[in-house]
Amino acid sequence: MTEKKPKRDVSGWLVLDKPYDMTSTQAVGKVRWLFGAKKAGHAGTLDPLATGILPIALGEATKTVPAIQDGKKVYHFSILWGATTTTDDAEGEAIATSDHRASETDVQVALGAFVGEIMQTPPAFSAIKVDGERAYDLARAGETVTLAARPVFIESLELLVHGDKTSDFEMVCEKGTYVRAVARDLAAALGTCGHVSRLHRAAVGPFTDARSVTLEALEASTNRDALLLPVAAGLSQLPELRMGPDQATAIRHGNAVLLTGAGAPLQLDAAWASFAGKALALGRVEAGHFKPDRVIL
Repeated sequence: MTEKKPKRDVSGWLVLDKPYDMTSTQAVGKVRWLFGAKKAGHAGTLDPLATGILPIALGEATKTVPAIQDGKKVYHFSILWGATTTTDDAEGEAIATSDHRASETDVQVALGAFVGEIMQTPPAFSAIKVDGERAYDLARAGETVTLAARPVFIESLELLVHGDKTSDFEMVCEKGTYVRAVARDLAAALGTCGHVSRLHRAAVGPFTDARSVTLEALEASTNRDALLLPVAAGLSQLPELRMGPDQATAIRHGNAVLLTGAGAPLQLDAAWASFAGKALALGRVEAGHFKPDRVIL
């Protein structure tokens, strides 16, 4: 019987360029196994048929996942015109078709209604829970899934290339926005049908394609730890508060510390403390005191 390798206390971020036809859960499992990590998680589900940025947190980095999930996302995607599918992407079966094709001008005009805060009904095939069950599990079981519309925020939505068969777009949005729903609703607004035929996530918070690693490169590496980004890499979009030795000791014990010096903030909803260039804790500032919520060991 083969003896199991002991799990490691390894911490940091692996910015994976998730391959096509792999679930986010499968990707996390693979990365965790390759690193032999005790703990791993991801910062935002990416559809199996999508590629691109899937930030995977190992060890202490899992404590900073919410900070990444709250960051902006950038998507590059294509809409295949002419058919609406059950899943709003290429995985599903066609349930409606249309021969109508909108002009480039019509598409440009229609995009305006999809920028800013909008109400969006998520796809039936989504990870949203309905009475404790994932919507996609219920939908695959043949049940009719009705999800309520909810507000989402789209910072920008641009048409890159327009064609009669497909059109390419770039979208910058906040968490909770479904690209598949945008494609479905945009097609409907144009009096036609359409679904996502290609989807690539180019950025999540501070993590971009330029910092990503393919699964092939990770598997081939002889020094995988060198591919990890530090825990602090996931916190660059939050205010950093640099601590001295005594403050660091107090924070490690979960205690609040008084912030001193010119320009010390009095109030911050979210911030992170560092010591000697490394992440120390996530927390907030109240009445001039940093109060740690999650201490990073």
